[in-house]
Amino acid sequence: MRTIDDFTRPLEYLTPLDRYLGEIGRRWADTEVIPVRRDFDEDWEHHNLIEPCFRSLQGEIGFQRMLFPEDLGGWGLGHSGYMGAGAARLFEEVARADSGMAVAFGVLFWPLVMICVEPHVNRRLCEQFAPMFMQERPVFAANAMTEPQGGADIENMEIVGGSTIQTTAVLEGDEWVINGHKLWPTNSGGVADLFGVVCTTNPGSKDPNDLAFIFVPADTPGCTQGGPYEKAGMAADKNSDIWFDNVRVPSWYRACGPGLDAMYFKEVISLGNLGSISFVSGSLMNVFEILKDFAEETTFRGKPLKENDDAAGVLADFARDVDIIRVLTYQYARMLDRPDLYGDRWSDEIVAKGRAYKYFACDKAVEDLKRVMNLMGAHGSDRAHDVEKHWRDLKIVQLWMGGKQLCQMEVARWFYECETL
Repeated sequence: MRTIDDFTRPLEYLTPLDRYLGEIGRRWADTEVIPVRRDFDEDWEHHNLIEPCFRSLQGEIGFQRMLFPEDLGGWGLGHSGYMGAGAARLFEEVARADSGMAVAFGVLFWPLVMICVEPHVNRRLCEQFAPMFMQERPVFAANAMTEPQGGADIENMEIVGGSTIQTTAVLEGDEWVINGHKLWPTNSGGVADLFGVVCTTNPGSKDPNDLAFIFVPADTPGCTQGGPYEKAGMAADKNSDIWFDNVRVPSWYRACGPGLDAMYFKEVISLGNLGSISFVSGSLMNVFEILKDFAEETTFRGKPLKENDDAAGVLADFARDVDIIRVLTYQYARMLDRPDLYGDRWSDEIVAKGRAYKYFACDKAVEDLKRVMNLMGAHGSDRAHDVEKHWRDLKIVQLWMGGKQLCQMEVARWFYECETL
């Protein structure tokens, strides 16, 4: 009997933890999330159903500790040679259950990458923030990046170069004073305990030395979060406003320093691309499970739907794309895990190739789910089958990190050496 485990993964790329991560993630998804996820849409504001699932995954199982060094209570993946492959495996399993949960879970690591991952571990900040994550309640971090006036311009590093950032950081003595407004960060809306804030020390400047990545604990005076926004999907991922009003943090809360913050922020983009592809892959595997059951149990012209050649064509195209996207997921994870072979995770090449894989996966997934819903007829758009939920969620994955347009421009810049885009 064919299952989702028959989709291809390059076995030579896998982490020694692969089987354990997969088994733990699969068991958690099947027992704790999938039975209740249909009610997540109505739980978007209070997370009465969602929060216990996070508590189990992050606190009780302990996955929120993964990046920190072992001697600080973490699992040490930040200095392992398989961080990318491990993340891909776990993100797939979480997204198979609910991609909104996968996003919130994945993004808790996003700012921590700046301080927990070789070759730029900031030991002092690891020691400062590790205790926050070494507990059994779910703890979240947020990458406070997007702003109301510029959207994903901040991620357009090559052209905009941080010049549109309006959140400012001014050094006064041994403290940073931060002022500004961020919009839509995952894990805002009252969820995050820690923010990684993308700021400028010189408004309007494109100088990479002026882009600063500064950590701000959410309970710092002057830091305020708004209530969560209701969205078309991704109920488990809260998004809102964050205001910084003369927020003061120690000067050493800056992640890496002038020039280095901007350089390693590109690595954050690469890992965001990997997360996005993994979320798509995991969601599509669950749709395959739903579709396979439907095509076997539904009859047409006196035989199972899957035995009709016109339906089989749609089924084949879907399986083809799931297999390709899954291979891409692990290929890109391997590229991130082996900078000795593929180059630095923050290089323009790795960023561009991650953008290409991300928008290919998203475009294919959204297109394929439309065809799947059409094949399933009224059942395709029925909440009882969860396919339309995956479609709504993946539309949001398609839109974030600058959407398709920024992905296209960065791919064109690198492959065609464009100079004006």
